[in-house]
Amino acid sequence: MIEIRARLGDGRTSIEVDGHEGHVESGRVCAAVTAITHTALLGLQAVAEQHPDLVSVEITLEHSDEPQHPPA
Repeated sequence: MIEIRARLGDGRTSIEVDGHEGHVESGRVCAAVTAITHTALLGLQAVAEQHPDLVSVEITLEHSDEPQHPPA
């Protein structure tokens, strides 16, 4: 199961995505969630590049025992 947790408040937003679908549909749901998440990150990176004095983006690749999908 894919778990998505979002926290909103006091001018802050936090989104955490964990898990894998483990479904027989060849990973389509997992791929969709990954694509949406990576698209949001790429968009935020683009804004940070255009406005480095206002926006900073830090993305860290963490390693685990589970297979990792490469960034889009």
